Amino acid sequence: MEVNKLKEVKLFLGPQHPGMHGNYSVHMYVDGDIIKKARPMPGMLHRGFEKLMERKLWMSNMAIIPRICVIEPDINEMVYAMGVEALAGVEVPEKATWIRMMILEMARVATHLFALGGIGGPTGLYTSMYWAVAERDLILDLFEKLTGARVYHIFIVPGGVRKDLPEGFKTQLGTYLESLEKKLPEYQELLLKHPIIHTRSKDNILLPAEVVHELGVTGIGMRSATGKAYDLRKVKPYAFYDQVEFEVPTATYSDALTRIHLKFQEIQQSIRILKQIIEKMPDEGPVKAPIGTGNALKLRVPAGMVYTAVESTRGEYGYFIVSNGKEKPYRIAVRGASYPQGLLGIERYLPGHRIDDAPLWMDTMGVCSPEIDR
Repeated sequence: MEVNKLKEVKLFLGPQHPGMHGNYSVHMYVDGDIIKKARPMPGMLHRGFEKLMERKLWMSNMAIIPRICVIEPDINEMVYAMGVEALAGVEVPEKATWIRMMILEMARVATHLFALGGIGGPTGLYTSMYWAVAERDLILDLFEKLTGARVYHIFIVPGGVRKDLPEGFKTQLGTYLESLEKKLPEYQELLLKHPIIHTRSKDNILLPAEVVHELGVTGIGMRSATGKAYDLRKVKPYAFYDQVEFEVPTATYSDALTRIHLKFQEIQQSIRILKQIIEKMPDEGPVKAPIGTGNALKLRVPAGMVYTAVESTRGEYGYFIVSNGKEKPYRIAVRGASYPQGLLGIERYLPGHRIDDAPLWMDTMGVCSPEIDR
């Protein structure tokens, strides 16, 4: 009896684990190196955003919302601004819309690079981590030049963006894209063809189509399992995504290796989109529409309710916003894209995997912890 009690051990994974994706903890009950039960504990960083936003002024929330997903903060700015604009009947200027798209696709590249680099921690292929993080840092340099900040930009605001592009920014971005595109074959050789990655990720961390439907997974998780090119940028275009050409990578066998492939392909498509944005964006024009009375802190949004959504690197990311016509939101609910695979998926489908595969689940599934404990 005493031996049986010792057979199952409770093991804490994260948030200190170098292979973990964000400040996230999983309490695992293991037998040897096999996970028998998993209990996710996402509230290790930021939490309670929805109620916090209901106690802040409409414009004050702009400093809070990027923190709901640290690695891809700009989607929060965009979807919140879209909701306020829909309720207030505000039309965003053309140039501001192109700038918003530019920011979103830059963030998409940076997030996918971070994820691809994150594969190096749990697999021991640290070269990929060094390369990808360094490459992402170059995008953060561009964000700093554009917004004044490297991570939390607070640049997309209701009505448009805070300011116009700095002089020469489009040229600098174009130069970076050309440089990244030339390096992609090296990343492909390192990540997609490396025997370590194949051994650890091929036929591992499977996400069958029936599980996708059961959990409500969207994004790469869904597209890699079902072969369906469901991407909000295509099926429900926002901004000017209907004016640019790009493909939505899909597959019909969702193991960890397939999801790594799709992340890589999405970087290629984002480069393609960004090049078109640079070409199509007008040189002149306003970048912000007037909203409210002119005093941002006294902004009152007309009463009503709206759901707005964008395509994040993890799938559909939405806000349900209710206004009662006062200076603060009445209700806000966040549809975090990584909630299904980051909470229900870990509880139901991580058991049966090995301990060292848990970080691979977090990284290839794209789990951003504050989206869950929000």
